[in-house]
Amino acid sequence: MPSEKGRTIMYDVKSAKATEFIDHQEILDTLEYANANKGNRELISGLIERARDCKGLTHREAALLLECDDPDLVEQMYHVAKEIKQKFYGNRIVMFAPLYLSNYCINGCVYCPYHAKNKHIRRKKLTQEEIRQEVIALQDMGHKRLALETGEDPKNNPIEYVLESIKTIYSIKHKNGAIRRVNVNIAATTVENYRKLKEAGIGTYILFQETYNKESYEKLHPTGPKSDYAYHTEAMDRAMEGGIDDVGCGVLFGLDTYHYDFVGLLMHAEHLEARFGVGPHTISVPRICPADDIDTADFSNAVPDDVFQKIVAVIRIAVPYTGMIISTRESPKCREKVLDLGISQISGGSRTSVGGYVEEEAEEDNSSQFDVSDRRTLDEVINWLLELGYIPSFCTACYREGRTGDRFMSLVKTGQIANCCHPNALMTLKEYLEDYASVDTRAKGLKVIERELQNVGREKTREICERHLKEIEEGKRDFRF
Repeated sequence: MPSEKGRTIMYDVKSAKATEFIDHQEILDTLEYANANKGNRELISGLIERARDCKGLTHREAALLLECDDPDLVEQMYHVAKEIKQKFYGNRIVMFAPLYLSNYCINGCVYCPYHAKNKHIRRKKLTQEEIRQEVIALQDMGHKRLALETGEDPKNNPIEYVLESIKTIYSIKHKNGAIRRVNVNIAATTVENYRKLKEAGIGTYILFQETYNKESYEKLHPTGPKSDYAYHTEAMDRAMEGGIDDVGCGVLFGLDTYHYDFVGLLMHAEHLEARFGVGPHTISVPRICPADDIDTADFSNAVPDDVFQKIVAVIRIAVPYTGMIISTRESPKCREKVLDLGISQISGGSRTSVGGYVEEEAEEDNSSQFDVSDRRTLDEVINWLLELGYIPSFCTACYREGRTGDRFMSLVKTGQIANCCHPNALMTLKEYLEDYASVDTRAKGLKVIERELQNVGREKTREICERHLKEIEEGKRDFRF
């Protein structure tokens, strides 16, 4: 193998081996480059300008932008991030909710209260009947998209349990409610099991890397199946080999330095694009937060708000096509600041306990994975988004029309996805307003729909959308482009 600076070159973006597509030395070299050039205004300004073509940036170029602390240039970055967000995703914000099925877990992750040695937390697992009741409660709130969560425990949470739960969720039709897309966030598994999840009709398979620093990762995951860095990091490859079109990546910012994990995250996105022709459908940006026996003071790499905003903006610039997710971990104030910098999906009315939608869990029965900072109801979140000028969307059309994987990406990258997403967002918002909204939210929502109808580009599409909106008012449901 060739060498550089006396080392063997290991970095290989197309490699199937974790330590080669996430090469430690490549990350260190990237951070060194970014630090050495962070005062080079001409270079940084040129990158920001080039980013306007919406073709993205390399992990090394993005690291340089993140390192830049010139206020003027940072403001330019934010401006371009907003432009890119508007071009690809407009002012639409897709809504979802997590549903925790079980918190039984055999791993020893030191930052998660589900770790096997935690004797304080109450262990719970929903029965299929309990899942049914939780889903009805979620439908009665207005939700159409769920993210399933479980701890890793082959005995209590086998793949068969997850598959049965998905079947149960899709089967439930209550009043006008229906869960139209189930995303799944479960532990790394086999190609065979990913194939089963695909056959079950899941939307996106989501798995957070937590940290890309192998040494830190192994310290943070001392015991359990998750302690295998390679097996965990290569999970997305196996998911795609199993036929899953859409995968969602993320790190838990604050476990290691944000610089390192930011670069690792982008290298992972580049790897998926290079090896499979499809990068991550979504990128999530959770930050470490308090939980049952977890104190954030124990983690010295916590990320302040101003840095967090820059991370969101630069990810949007570097990976323009990806959906970006922020959860109720973050406060309303923080969520508002990052919405136009790149975020395209948010949760609302969330519970991070096992169940908790039918009846809020008593404090002494705490089964939550983390503390929720945004405790507003879904309707309050919808109302807030409308006031800010966004279109809350419950759209799941792409998944159900087969616009996934490379087909979805080509539509996003060419900007054509808006021809579907914009009218679909308006129609699903109309469903919400008719079936679930408070009086005030309904009034605000109708005004937004009236305004946004004029922004539907194609006359024929606008006419069809107007007709469907009228039909929704008359009681019909589930129209989509």
